[in-house]
Amino acid sequence: MDRILVSACLMGEQVRYDGKAKPLAHPLLDRWRQEGRLVSLCPEMAAGLPVPRPPAEIAGSGGGASVLDGRATLVENTGRDVTAAFLLAAERALAVARQNDCRFALLIDGSPSCGSGEIYDGRFAGVKVAGQGVVAARLMRAGIAVFSHRDIEALAARLDAQP
Repeated sequence: MDRILVSACLMGEQVRYDGKAKPLAHPLLDRWRQEGRLVSLCPEMAAGLPVPRPPAEIAGSGGGASVLDGRATLVENTGRDVTAAFLLAAERALAVARQNDCRFALLIDGSPSCGSGEIYDGRFAGVKVAGQGVVAARLMRAGIAVFSHRDIEALAARLDAQP
């Protein structure tokens, strides 16, 4: 049975930067939880970042892949560089995924860690752009299929297509 790494905030855990959750109420998630497929993780907390914490965005173009390649940084709205913490978050998320044989990930979109389709533009103006967060980019590079919380049906279709 394929396992799924899932953003802890989607599971109702209050781990987001603002101390809130972003629970995803969906019958598929309920079913996967009952089947024991879900591995819940907040990568930022796994890297030691506190809750609450200042919001952070990727500064520079290219999203999470550029951060992984050293061409962009992650900064808080205070100006503090938190790139090292987010790189650690990506490595810890990958380690958890591998330890639990997760071939798939269901991540909250928009996050500088977990965003898989869109992230904020780095100006702290509330503007989203196409791109991936650092964790999503790291998981994708490792061959883990990453899905946004809005694409849960597409993830279900991939799971159903598995031999």
